[in-house]
Formats: sequence, C-alpha cells, structure tokens
Amino acid sequence: MKCPFCTAVENKVVDSRVSKDASVIRRRRQCLECGQRFTTYERVEELETYVIKKDGSREIFDRSKVKQGIQVSLRKRPVSMEIVNDFLDALEHGFQEKNQREIPAKEIGEMVIQWLKGVDDVAYVRFASVYREFRDVREFMNELESLIAQKKEVS
Repeated sequence: MKCPFCTAVENKVVDSRVSKDASVIRRRRQCLECGQRFTTYERVEELETYVIKKDGSREIFDRSKVKQGIQVSLRKRPVSMEIVNDFLDALEHGFQEKNQREIPAKEIGEMVIQWLKGVDDVAYVRFASVYREFRDVREFMNELESLIAQKKEVS
C-alpha cells in the first residue's frame, strides 16, 4: 500500500477493525519511511449490475437514483431513511446473491412499488403514479380502487 504522504510502499498495520455489519475492514497503517499514519478500507469487490432501460440502453445501477425516487414519494411521510436504506441494501444484496449482471429498469421499479405498498400507501400511490405513467384519471382511479380492495381483504 503506497503511503499518501511520501509514496513509499513499505508500511505496517497498527490496528484493524471490522465494521458492524462485517462488510468492511478498517486498517490503520504506519509508513516505515516517513512514520505518518493513514487509514485504508478493505471490502469485497462487488460486480457491477447494469440496468436495461426502456429504450434498450444500459447503464450501471445507481443506488442514489432509486433512493431519490423513493425519497420523493416518501416526502413528508412517517418513514425513516434507515428503512429506505435497509430496503436498498437488500435490493443490491439480491442482485449480488442472484449474480444478476443485468436487470430491466421495469423489474427494479416493480420491486420498489411492491415494497412501498407494504410500507406506506400514500408513498406507493405517489411512486406508482409516476412510474406506471397513467394515461388518464381513470387508470389512476383503478389503481386506487385496487389498493383499497386489497386493504379490505387484509383487514
């Protein structure tokens, strides 16, 4: 590991700690040349997942884009960011676990919709209204009626 202060490559590890979720190892190192200490982080390299867009183009999965869409739908709703981050972690973990290198944007959107349906009805409707691109009020009303009917079945 190259020292960020003098660029020497000889150093020693003086302390190592594993993160709470055991996904990262933090190492304190000391350069044997200049004596400066610096921190490095070690984590498993995750393979990138590509999203297949509606037009057929591909782009690297961007967690922040999904998070932003969810945050917009959850605006002024009583749902913590911790719950959102847990969902996003599970979503990404699912890609890795299934070894998915490519996933259609539509599939990601449907996963978000199903998750929101169980978390907050208002956020679900907000997200669905944008994601599903309702053509008119009738389509929107059909979605609302379906949600209400499902809620009645559960209770």
